[in-house]
Amino acid sequence: MKKALSLLAIVALSLGTVNAYAQEDMAASEELVETVTTDTMDSTDAAVDSATAATDSAATEEAPAEEAAVEEEPAEKGFTQILKEKFIEGGAFFMSFVLLALVLGLALVIERIIYLTFAQTNTEKLLEEVEGALNNGGVEAAKEVCRNTRGPVATIFFEGLDHYDEGLDMVDKSIMSVGSVENGKLEKGVSWISLFIALAPMLGFMGTVIGMIGAFDAIEAAGDINPSLVAGGIKVALLTTVFGLITAIILQIFYNLIVAMIDGIVIKMEDASISFMDMLVEYNKKNA
Repeated sequence: MKKALSLLAIVALSLGTVNAYAQEDMAASEELVETVTTDTMDSTDAAVDSATAATDSAATEEAPAEEAAVEEEPAEKGFTQILKEKFIEGGAFFMSFVLLALVLGLALVIERIIYLTFAQTNTEKLLEEVEGALNNGGVEAAKEVCRNTRGPVATIFFEGLDHYDEGLDMVDKSIMSVGSVENGKLEKGVSWISLFIALAPMLGFMGTVIGMIGAFDAIEAAGDINPSLVAGGIKVALLTTVFGLITAIILQIFYNLIVAMIDGIVIKMEDASISFMDMLVEYNKKNA
């Protein structure tokens, strides 16, 4: 009986110890779970807070940037609009003279370019046609070919054939005379273009001088050198000079083009005249 009681007491003590250890383990586990849960929630809240703050700051930064971009987009002015504004700021009086020089110069340039374009002739083809007509139909047939062809070269050929009956010497003289006349026609109006080229910057410089005089008059009247007093006069002076130089540059480019075209036509006239005289000499030998 005593042994049985002793065994029951040992078993009871063992169970109590096991229960105590189990309760301690459960308490430790619960504390660990609570700690991990608390840390996880804290880190999650911190991450959410930082993300929200970053989003708010980005939105705050983007809003002024967009407003600044909208404010920094002024309406772009075209070249023509800027040119008109500067022309008006330069003063109507002297700028009108510069504009008139440009308009008249360009009108002469267009007229000369059109005239010189129609004055150009395929001299080789014309010589072949005149030679064929001369050999097949005589002088009158060759004159008809020249009459139906435009340009100074055809005019020279026609005058030479028209004096063929008077001898080759008269043909040569008539060619030289008509060549001088046609050369003068080619150069007609070119001197006026050169005049406007020289006149435009002079008008601009005159506006410059008058603008500077106005600036110094303003200084004298005010009795003090104030930049705002002289800025307007100097600006007008510089604008008239700029527009005068631009006009001269434009007309100078077209003037050189016209001179080059005239030189090319004159060279063709001289070469064609020499070939034409050789052709008449050969024709005269055949019919002598």
